Amino acid sequence: MYFFILYLILNTQYLILKYMIIITNKRAYFDYQILETFEAGIELFGFEVKAIKNGRINIAGSYVVIRDNEAYLLNADIPAYQPKNAPENYDSKRTRRLLLKKSEIKTLIGRTQEKGLTLLPLKVYTKGRKNLIKIEIGLGKSRKKADKREVLKKREVGREIRREIRRSAE
Repeated sequence: MYFFILYLILNTQYLILKYMIIITNKRAYFDYQILETFEAGIELFGFEVKAIKNGRINIAGSYVVIRDNEAYLLNADIPAYQPKNAPENYDSKRTRRLLLKKSEIKTLIGRTQEKGLTLLPLKVYTKGRKNLIKIEIGLGKSRKKADKREVLKKREVGREIRREIRRSAE
């Protein structure tokens, strides 16, 4: 019995260390209702990998497009790790190819042709022992202004409830 509990504790600690979220696109979660998520690899240069692991990436305002049965990340800003050592013609907002399975790309093609659905990057994180950089893309539907207000009201009510619980505990 004790061995099993110890095994679970060690296993959960391993799972916690397995993923390290580098950045989250909070604006995408606010502006869009996320219907489905996909995990994709991303094609990068070596110095871009180092920059991302240091947290130097901006995915706010970026989006995913599918062209010629391949997915591409557009408008994501990854500045060079060491600007003086980067190639002279390096563009930090260049288009980067996403690595997805063919079946996932086919489903994304079908889903993005529906009215009002967009592909957005949600999170960038490292995964596994080799610390591979992965990006979570989401299929989102744009929220109306009233829906955004509703989300803000729910957040505010949640904050007030937490405050009252803290006050009553003291």
